[in-house]
Amino acid sequence: MTATYDVQPARRSARRSWELFRRRGLTPEARIALALAVVAVLITVVVFVLPDRAPLTGLMLPLVIASLWLGPRTLPAFVVFLMVLLAVGLAAQTEVTPRIIGATLVQFLMGLVVIATSFRRSSLGVAGLRGEAMLVDLRDRILTQGGVPDLPPGWHVESALKPAGGTPFAGDFVVTMRGHDLDHLEVVVVDVSGKGTDAGTRALLLSGAFGGLLGAMPARDFLPAANGYLLRQAWDEGFATAVHLSLDLTTGDYEIRTAGHPPAAHRTAASGRWSVLRTDGPVLGLLDHATFTSAGGRLARGDALLLYTDGMVEEPRRDIDLGIDQMLGQAESLMRGSYDRAAARLTEALGSPDDDRALVIVHRT
Repeated sequence: MTATYDVQPARRSARRSWELFRRRGLTPEARIALALAVVAVLITVVVFVLPDRAPLTGLMLPLVIASLWLGPRTLPAFVVFLMVLLAVGLAAQTEVTPRIIGATLVQFLMGLVVIATSFRRSSLGVAGLRGEAMLVDLRDRILTQGGVPDLPPGWHVESALKPAGGTPFAGDFVVTMRGHDLDHLEVVVVDVSGKGTDAGTRALLLSGAFGGLLGAMPARDFLPAANGYLLRQAWDEGFATAVHLSLDLTTGDYEIRTAGHPPAAHRTAASGRWSVLRTDGPVLGLLDHATFTSAGGRLARGDALLLYTDGMVEEPRRDIDLGIDQMLGQAESLMRGSYDRAAARLTEALGSPDDDRALVIVHRT
């Protein structure tokens, strides 16, 4: 009796195994490392064949690219591999001059710097460009939370943010949200302790937390909940100021609450005058069981509300009330013709470039 064996299933199994290896065998980072290794070997071969013409410093090109694209697990091994190739290239030189020795030492030092940098990145676990991309994505999420949601006809809301020193990260941020019934607009403007990149990491965390709190509880409970959240963080510099607006988009009724923050301002279209809405409340993150008073009112047709951070009104050796008066006078001048881009124009006109500045304008058209 002769046994028969079908080879087709075996071939299909082998083909699937090869496809699986081809797809999963090398990660994108491993492919980059392999490509850079090939380039480095080719450079070394050229240096070995033409030692008097090919520059020994050509290995710095794959080193720089590797420092940008390779993660902390792969990068140290790749740098050691480059240093071995550098030693091979040095041995191929027909004449070892002090200039060549100096260039070699500089390249070894650059390799040590890259390895030291990779050890610092090991806590994050990603390469340089990918780590920067993560931070940029978080920054964009902050700006998205500060974006104005779709509003019913008759309402115009603008926000503007100017970080200190022109950096893309700031200690000030804005969160806006419409309630579940879509009849209320919730706006909170927050100033985290510090400024610029020093406060940027805390602002990244707080913007997400405050966004969740803002849509999950009644307006009167938001600032106490935010205060409790900051107290639980136990940061050394864990305080922040905030102003919270809850606006009824149907009637125009509003409530303002502040936590150690400069007061909001209401412009009455009928009289053309600004009134400052002063409320009491401690800075967030310092006192447990804090209470926050509210100021209320109604936005009639043409009225406007102004929410801002202290970077708009504070200057050294000047009373903050004088800064508020200057800001309201500038706002009246800029908004007389049109409210379009009024927030951006006002943040450009006021404040110091060394301070974070945030501003929200709510206008009932």
